[in-house]
Amino acid sequence: MELHGDPLAAARDSAEHGGPGGADVSTGELQLEDRSSLRRVVGLSTELEDITEVEYRQLRLERVVLAGVWTQGTAAQADASLRELAALAETAGSVVLDGVIQRRDKPDAATYLGSGKAAELREIVLSSGADTVICDGELTPAQLTALEKVVKVKVIDRTALILDIFAQHATSREGKAQVTLAQMEYMLPRLRGWGEALSRQAGGRAGSNGGVGLRGPGETKIETDRRRIRERMAKLKREIRSMKSARDTKRARRQRNQVPAVAIVGYTNAGKSSLLNSLTGAGVLVQNALFATLDPTTRRAALDDGREYVLTDTVGFVRHLPTQLVEAFRSTLEEVTEADVLMHVVDGSDEFPLGQINAVRQVINEVVEEQGTQAPPELLVINKTDAADPMALAQLRRALPDAVFVSAHTGAGIPALRERLADLLVRTDVEVLVEVPYSRGELVARIHAEGTVSSEAHEEQGTRIRAHVPPALAANLQEYAL
Repeated sequence: MELHGDPLAAARDSAEHGGPGGADVSTGELQLEDRSSLRRVVGLSTELEDITEVEYRQLRLERVVLAGVWTQGTAAQADASLRELAALAETAGSVVLDGVIQRRDKPDAATYLGSGKAAELREIVLSSGADTVICDGELTPAQLTALEKVVKVKVIDRTALILDIFAQHATSREGKAQVTLAQMEYMLPRLRGWGEALSRQAGGRAGSNGGVGLRGPGETKIETDRRRIRERMAKLKREIRSMKSARDTKRARRQRNQVPAVAIVGYTNAGKSSLLNSLTGAGVLVQNALFATLDPTTRRAALDDGREYVLTDTVGFVRHLPTQLVEAFRSTLEEVTEADVLMHVVDGSDEFPLGQINAVRQVINEVVEEQGTQAPPELLVINKTDAADPMALAQLRRALPDAVFVSAHTGAGIPALRERLADLLVRTDVEVLVEVPYSRGELVARIHAEGTVSSEAHEEQGTRIRAHVPPALAANLQEYAL
């Protein structure tokens, strides 16, 4: 069954059947026609055009075919998931040639698609000249092996694709260690012996004659690989724990100085880094790509009343974020739970923004439950209003009455966002009016470093200052109060 090319028609169809947020189609409602055919999702191909064969050979990237199983939700949601997979594949540096979806009540336990549809996928791979198949889901080791035997090209799943993108984008030492750990956790149960690798065994006591009861096959090659991976994972976990202490020290210093912290969270490519730049002028990397930001970036900013706060740009989330990544990036995600306010950025131009919100909240809840803490107050920010459909924005305003609507690109709505932040960041500092003797110049320096100075004058006996300072510093200044 061919997919209709008109997305508005698909949206109208989904609205008539309950909309994107409607009830899932039950197993009994699956139609025979849907079950017996692979649906082509048109418009996914990113094949290079208008170049010579020589240029093509030089530019050729990994050529992939996408395959998904539609088990629940509407047809529009299933197509959106495959389009997101295509964007992930392009971010990883692949050329998407084709994409297919099969309607099933659940993925086939053996080959994910079912043996007949896997054979059809093989024909598509042959006709398109693809060298890789990417499945829109996490495949078990057995499914991965069985599907590769049928299609006879490399098969990877959504989890492996996301891990690959993270590996490409990690820049800091901690980010690289976290990604490597996540990849090894994913790889460990999927190790396979190639050819006679499984028979490459060391005898008992590494092949020596160990005596009665100790002679035998010993450790196979694959067992050796598993042991080495576990040892490497243990070392990486120790390294990540040691790097975490540096971030804890910085966070403790900010808390001592009573500097409020705002963590920017949201779906990947929602415009979090652009918003950070709009609020702070930080000049952080902004790229129209998935997972452009992996390493958290913290910058200082000031509210309209002069109070300072810190903004932290965190890694983006995605639907079905691999559990290995959540575990590996747990130390980074602590920035989220330790913040005073969560600025949850949503792409207002996305086809299903409410689905993005649910995916992000699910990951945050996992981290919060793991640590046994409470989630900070959430400020929903709908970004990219300049690129969003006016009708869709009107629906979002009704569905999310407390959200702030902004455009980091044009600057629209940024003043209103600053006002909402000022309301949420409750003032904890103390206003003081003091005259500090000239012999206590270090106190004046602390007032400037830790507080917000409203007025300052140099009198005969000392420096007269009116300022808002943290409670601890206010106690030290009590003897010089006027």
